[in-house]
Amino acid sequence: MTARGYADRFEAGRTLAGSLRAYAGRGDVTVLGLPRGGVPVAYAVADELDVALDVFCVRKLGVPWHRELAMGAVAAGGIRVLNEDVLKRVRVDPDEVDAVVVEESAELVRREHAYRGDRPPLDVRGRVVILVDDGLATGATARAGLAAVRQLRPSRLVLAVPVAPREALAACAKLADEVICPLMPDPFDAVGRWYEDFSPTTDDEVRTLLARRAPKQ
Repeated sequence: MTARGYADRFEAGRTLAGSLRAYAGRGDVTVLGLPRGGVPVAYAVADELDVALDVFCVRKLGVPWHRELAMGAVAAGGIRVLNEDVLKRVRVDPDEVDAVVVEESAELVRREHAYRGDRPPLDVRGRVVILVDDGLATGATARAGLAAVRQLRPSRLVLAVPVAPREALAACAKLADEVICPLMPDPFDAVGRWYEDFSPTTDDEVRTLLARRAPKQ
């Protein structure tokens, strides 16, 4: 990592792993990557620490006329997290919110099957879970992920991201037992600004990375 950020998501993951050495080699640790961009970061973390890796699907709820602006997120288990500040500012009608929830929930189910096929998710009850994304902007996606993973009853829940604004991390810290973030720039601008290569991660890349660290039969 340099003052300007990371070369790519794999370097970001290796940097994160350096702050997570206490969990290295432990049989009770699972790294969960938020797709798609969080999976290469999570793969590098799991590979460096030599721990289990899986994917955990969360979908951003974009404002209907400005999809990049997150008004919340949905996650596995029927979890829905809304960004009330955004909803008040842009005045989204409740029916419009519900329509986006239905749309993104369907995509969440599709991705679960696309990434994992018929393989069931790893059981994280009683385990240390490290939830990983490639960065936070509003933090809505991470908060939805944390809330959903907490329902799976891990023994400890860690959020690890390479870059994020301090206010987003503060909101997530209320839901996690530990938050790791090596780079907290101010001004923040956007996650992609802090990567030299921020190319979109494809479904095929996600499947390939998960297969590389799949449990041996």
